Amino acid sequence: MLSKLFSFNGGVKPDPNKSLSTREPIARLALPPQLVIPLHQHIGGTPRPLVSVGDKVLRGQRIGAADGNVSSAVHAPTSGHVVAIEPRPMPHASGLSSPAVVIEPDGQDIAIEREPFDWHAAAPGEIRDFLRDAGVVGLGGAVFPSHLKLNPGKSGHTDTLVINGAECEPFITCDDMLMRAEPGNILRGALIMQRMLAAKQVLVALEDNKPEAAVALKAAAQALGHASLEVVVVPTRYPAGGAKQLIRVLTGIEVPHGSRSTDFGVQCFNVATALAVWRALEHGEPLTRRIVTVTGNVERPRNFDVAIGTPISHLFAAAGLKPDTDKLIMGGPMMGIPLPNIDAPVVKATNCLLASSPTLFAPPEPELPCIRCGECARACPADLQPFELYWHSRARNFGRAQEYKLFDCIECGCCAYVCPSHIPLVDYYRYAKSEIWARERDKDAADSARERFEFRNWRADREKEEKAAKLAARNAAKPAVKPTDGAGDAATAADDPKKALIEAAMARARAQKEAVAAKNTDALTPAQQAQIDVAEERRKRASALSGSDAPAE
Repeated sequence: MLSKLFSFNGGVKPDPNKSLSTREPIARLALPPQLVIPLHQHIGGTPRPLVSVGDKVLRGQRIGAADGNVSSAVHAPTSGHVVAIEPRPMPHASGLSSPAVVIEPDGQDIAIEREPFDWHAAAPGEIRDFLRDAGVVGLGGAVFPSHLKLNPGKSGHTDTLVINGAECEPFITCDDMLMRAEPGNILRGALIMQRMLAAKQVLVALEDNKPEAAVALKAAAQALGHASLEVVVVPTRYPAGGAKQLIRVLTGIEVPHGSRSTDFGVQCFNVATALAVWRALEHGEPLTRRIVTVTGNVERPRNFDVAIGTPISHLFAAAGLKPDTDKLIMGGPMMGIPLPNIDAPVVKATNCLLASSPTLFAPPEPELPCIRCGECARACPADLQPFELYWHSRARNFGRAQEYKLFDCIECGCCAYVCPSHIPLVDYYRYAKSEIWARERDKDAADSARERFEFRNWRADREKEEKAAKLAARNAAKPAVKPTDGAGDAATAADDPKKALIEAAMARARAQKEAVAAKNTDALTPAQQAQIDVAEERRKRASALSGSDAPAE
């Protein structure tokens, strides 16, 4: 039993507005005419499509294979036919598209034949691979592949496993209703995780504004009878559901900047993730559905059990979207993102769909200059200086923003909630982070281009050196010829064509001289002999002038 609870700095207490969607139990939503299943629904690589247009698929069939270790598989939520594999709009503030598999359900909902997997006898690495192929990721919002977090690392064990059911953000109740509906299976999944991490204790935490869920979990824990398993109710304060904040409240451990909770022997998972692990290992069910809260400006706020890939418009139609809705949000009012496209699909990270109206959420006040009052710093649960981050982000001085630990900001929105100048501080932080990531990508691309250019130059130089070495080797392999008399002249002429022409001209001159000398006999007339003497005299003078012994022509 925990002897005491701790507290974290900062935080706020907004109106929870959770009773709207907890009046009725979870409803299973009917399938839409088309399912759009994005291939990339988690942190890490984009899964590779395993199907083609026209293929028939079954419920639970893998349609996307994990791309590397930091990735997770994607499955068909029902049986039907693949009608397209193409980019479709995603539930993101940018409105950008991403590759998706479009399935037209056949209405039969036939499941694939499941292969039995005895996780009790399997090695931890085999269990992690099975969870990766089952598509299990964190369902608390981060969607980090769960098989990676279930690795105890070098230490071989974890001191404390935290199962997070705090669900601190206003309006969101999907975890609350899930803990009421399946408390026993959630705890069974937590015990499986405990075994994989070799954790000494398991703490299941939820806020004190969920009394029905707390009663259900405590009864299930008593029925299971594990001494290392404990359900802990913590005070309600936003953002108590943040991993570092909840770890601080439960254990007193304050995870410093730049560190992870695993460095201190603590690992944290969402309650829905624990249930997904249990279903995958006990029943072979891949992650194809999730609970989504639909609330706000709707006629019938409720939690729905939804097939992943269902268009968001289908959920709002079931809840009865009111005509005066002015904005749609995925997530809660503090950390949610606006939806530019209502036809975007439900993904594994979709925990809440919130409809806004001028009555429910007053229009934002005009932004005023920062007065450096320090209210944002007092409310920051990450112990940052939000006003400094704001100034540097606004001035595009991203280096200084990083010095003030920009990436330790969890974007909880507490600073903007208390700001008297109504500055949307989180928007500035998100802008600065995106710019830094974009510059890092550009730098990586430039570095890659430079490396390719340098490698090409190195390869060209290497080829030149190899050619020179081959030529030198051929010349060294030729037999040495000793130049003697005419043979030497012939070898020299063969090596140099210009020198060969010169040698030929000199040979003709010598032949002409021998011919003239042969005619200088007693048979010549005095006149002929005189002509020969004159020619010889001219040749000598020409030789004297040129300094050469070559005969003149």
